[in-house]
Amino acid sequence: MSKLLKTTLLLGCLLWQSTGLASDTGWLTSPQNDHAKIRLQADRSDPAQTRILLDVALEAGWKTYWHSPGEGGIAPQILWDQPVSDFQWHWPTPRHFEVAGLSTQGYQQSVSFPLSLRADADQPLKGTLRLSTCSNVCILTDYPFTLDADGTAPAGFDFAWAKVMSALPQPLPADTQVKVGYGHNQLQLLAERADGWQSPALFIDALEGAEFGKPELAVQGNTLTARVPVSDGWQGDAPDLRGQSLGLLLTDGEQAWQTKAAIGEALSLPAPGSSLPWLLGIALLGGLILNLMPCVLPVLALKLGSVLQQQTQQQGTIRKQFFAASAGILASFWLLAAMSSLLRATQGAVGWGIQFQSAGFIGFMVLVTALFCANLLGLFEIRLPSALSTRLATSGGNGLGGHFLQGGFATLLATPCSAPFLGTAVAFALAAPLGELWLIFTALGLGMSLPWLLVAALPRLALWLPKPGRWMGQLRILLGLMMLGSSLWLLSLLANHLGTLTTGWLMVGLLLVLLAGIIWRHGIRGFTLALSLSALVGGALLLGGAFSAQGGATADRVAWQPLSEQAITQALAQNKRVFVDVTADWCVTCKANKYNVLLRDEVQTALSAPDVVALRGDWSRPSDTISAFLRKRGAAAVPFNQIYGPGLPEGETLSPLLDKGDLLDVLNKAGLIKPATHF
Repeated sequence: MSKLLKTTLLLGCLLWQSTGLASDTGWLTSPQNDHAKIRLQADRSDPAQTRILLDVALEAGWKTYWHSPGEGGIAPQILWDQPVSDFQWHWPTPRHFEVAGLSTQGYQQSVSFPLSLRADADQPLKGTLRLSTCSNVCILTDYPFTLDADGTAPAGFDFAWAKVMSALPQPLPADTQVKVGYGHNQLQLLAERADGWQSPALFIDALEGAEFGKPELAVQGNTLTARVPVSDGWQGDAPDLRGQSLGLLLTDGEQAWQTKAAIGEALSLPAPGSSLPWLLGIALLGGLILNLMPCVLPVLALKLGSVLQQQTQQQGTIRKQFFAASAGILASFWLLAAMSSLLRATQGAVGWGIQFQSAGFIGFMVLVTALFCANLLGLFEIRLPSALSTRLATSGGNGLGGHFLQGGFATLLATPCSAPFLGTAVAFALAAPLGELWLIFTALGLGMSLPWLLVAALPRLALWLPKPGRWMGQLRILLGLMMLGSSLWLLSLLANHLGTLTTGWLMVGLLLVLLAGIIWRHGIRGFTLALSLSALVGGALLLGGAFSAQGGATADRVAWQPLSEQAITQALAQNKRVFVDVTADWCVTCKANKYNVLLRDEVQTALSAPDVVALRGDWSRPSDTISAFLRKRGAAAVPFNQIYGPGLPEGETLSPLLDKGDLLDVLNKAGLIKPATHF
């Protein structure tokens, strides 16, 4: 009897426990995912509405997603085994996560979702929660569950429900005004609030065909401004979003408000408080450094030659010449600003130096440099039929048109260079309102003009040059050879458009024309010059070929792979380091980085390590993929180098002028695995 009584009591306790927990699944886990567990609790006492609390607990370093995940991830969802109606999933305020240039929206550690629905009260609720969780890797896990029909709410359910519901975002208050506009691949927001903004954040609902990046926020007084990059999700241009309704979630500290706003025309946002003066200073310095880049050296040499040709070397004449050249530089930067404004208005691609992706532009520059070369070698001294060619070829005399065009020519040759500070200023300018774009391009022009303006202000600097003599003719020939080098370099860029063989024949043709012109113009004396020129060019070609054949400093042993966002994400998921190199054949700084740093033995060995993935993007010709890649990272010029890894999941951008020590240090740092690294 005693044994029967104990058995009865035990079965009764188990039955009581089962009934009490029928509305609580307890913590559910999956053998495929030991980084997350979930629990569902329900109150089915009201036949008109079932309330459910979904609790998700994540290990440190793991996260799940909001209903609009952003540029990656999958939102949680429930697949019901039977029909339900009026199903509402309430979403707490998320937070931003960013890695490898991708911006996502979600939750970490723990989160509770309140759910409500209508279902048959006499039937148990059965379904499967599909949950995406991510760290260095992502796992999609299914959790089957059952909630009993006649189960009562667990103890404390009403309190937990009220607490979670009270923390949900509220409707936008009447004293907060929001405007949303859309320009080329950028969403703009302006929000004014009577109480101002302390620590704001912005979260955006998904729109079909569009993918939103991380918002860039700025606060001035009571006004919050946001600029959000937009793409089509495949690194291409986003569709036109004007006229669509967009769901927004604005937060400020612990407060959160949600609203919907119609997307209108692009807004004229105010500039951030102190960033514009700072960027103008960066632009001024970047323009100044352009004078030190090898792209501009031939034109500076031409300017020196024009001063030498002034026999009298009067201060007033020199001042006017250098003022004219400075005006040419400024006018050229304003022309670039106008072209950028036009391209933005027509949804075209905008970048620093992209005109060198055009075969027509390169051909024009080859013609101009060849004319300069021919003039310096003394092949013609008369005016040509074309007024433009005449001005370009005439560097002396009292006319100022040639000096003005020299300044413009220097600017055109400077655009393949991405000098330090220049890329930051240009990237901001190309994404800024038009007024700021013009200010920054003006600062760039003033910076590049500073040495020219210095000579204009103090002409005695030019008078320190030696007096005219026979040496001027020899110097003029040297300048002509320098310009010939520039012309051949520009001609080599046509290989991407015409092929290597055709480009090679064009080079041979250009040299033959110049040699024939020298012999025709200067006779026997010119024949000696022609032989010297032939020996110089031929020796350079043979030396370059021999240097390449040795497989020494020019041998690239790195197994480069095509650049893509997916390749970066995949490498990080495998705990590998990533080295990104975006380059172009027309970029002189890229060539300097290649031969001075990337082809060094230590760098080649480091980039060939088993845990390093080397990705290269070639911007020599137009590429929407590479343009979107640079734009997402706030860049607008090449060279662009970035390193990712377990120790640098968000990436670190290197200086445009690479340094071997810095590159190796950052690459080593990227391999350090830090705790709580988020994907």
